[in-house]
Amino acid sequence: MPSIVVVGSVNLDLVATVDRLPTPGETVTGADLNRFPGGKGANQALAAKRLGADVTLVACVGDDAAADEALALLREEGVELGMCQRIAGARSGTALIAVAASGENHIVVAPGANRALTPELLRLPEADALICQLETPIETIVRAAAEFTGWFVVNLAPAMHVDVSVLQRADLVVVNESEAAWYGDSLRACSGMIATTFGAAGAVLSKRGEDLARTKPPRIEAVDTTAAGDTFTAALTVALAEGQEPEEALKFACAAGAAAATKLGAQPSLPTRDDVIRLLADGGG
Repeated sequence: MPSIVVVGSVNLDLVATVDRLPTPGETVTGADLNRFPGGKGANQALAAKRLGADVTLVACVGDDAAADEALALLREEGVELGMCQRIAGARSGTALIAVAASGENHIVVAPGANRALTPELLRLPEADALICQLETPIETIVRAAAEFTGWFVVNLAPAMHVDVSVLQRADLVVVNESEAAWYGDSLRACSGMIATTFGAAGAVLSKRGEDLARTKPPRIEAVDTTAAGDTFTAALTVALAEGQEPEEALKFACAAGAAAATKLGAQPSLPTRDDVIRLLADGGG
């Protein structure tokens, strides 16, 4: 069982499911509204836990009822929350998500207390691997990259400027197709592996411009793709931390991401290890 620390965001997701997503300026009605725990950091922490890792989450939440709701599944399933701090007077992060019948989504995030995870509050326990994303202050990610001595993973989402030292330090960088295009040539600073996802078209794992593995995900009926990328990141980290070969690890991660897209909501959709093994055994990929 690998030990993984996740430094990242915690949100409460307000999810409206509609037949189709609106165009700019358009109102679409008839939606169903649900509330789910979310946030890229929390999603990746719970995904890694369900996939078999021992997980600690380093994060900030507000001093409000939404924090209890956002942390409920993490607490219930045994993610270590001793380093998740409540910020007096702050509101917990909130994501407004519209999901179409096709599974595609639009997401708007109000970071709230996630902005309070400054370098001064960062405390990192020892672990085999550390996962970061970009929904907390960039300065904190820079500090984490410099201080952590184990295997360092950064999911460059949402796309924004990041200090080159983070790219140079990363053992694994994860981006989707649009993020890879946004970063462009700056990804050449990465000396470690880069995993690029292409949705239903699959993913590629490369290092210094050379492909290590390519694979396609199992065929599934997509319901909500909200946490598929977070699940992929967590699954690839778990698999590589366990010592799986690149091709095997990438196949596992693609199957995990696909499984997460088969249910509504971020954290309720996150698959267990058995779910992923079953999906692979059913002949997908």
